Amino acid sequence: MKDKKIKNVFRQGAISSEFIGESIYKHQTKTSIGAHNIFLGQVRADIIDDKTVSAIEYTAYEDMANAKFHDIREAAFEKFELTCMHIYHSLGTVKAGEICLFVFVSSPRRKVVFEALEFIVEAIKADVPVFGKEIFEDESHQWKVNT
Repeated sequence: MKDKKIKNVFRQGAISSEFIGESIYKHQTKTSIGAHNIFLGQVRADIIDDKTVSAIEYTAYEDMANAKFHDIREAAFEKFELTCMHIYHSLGTVKAGEICLFVFVSSPRRKVVFEALEFIVEAIKADVPVFGKEIFEDESHQWKVNT
């Protein structure tokens, strides 16, 4: 069996609502789909040590991260009855309130999309080498701790 090509999941900057909408729209004509589920990771304006986060600058070991995203994708398709899946993550600076992670899954069954999405997002947080530098309003920064 031929291995599937490893896809580049990274987008420069914030993931726009137009991009998200176009990605979802493509699946309206697929009559085998009974349910979709979407996760949008958004940069929070957290307050840390009395300083407010204004943005996060994302960096990654891109080849390694794309391979890990590929492994997560393949594991999800093996474990769940999915029709399709999209995963996109930002690189570069994403301001508070903007989207930095977009995961979209489709399946013939409603329950499957909830379970699959939880599995995928938890695997991304645990295993993918993407790093965020929190930038505060006073322009100081610190490396983000995954929560």
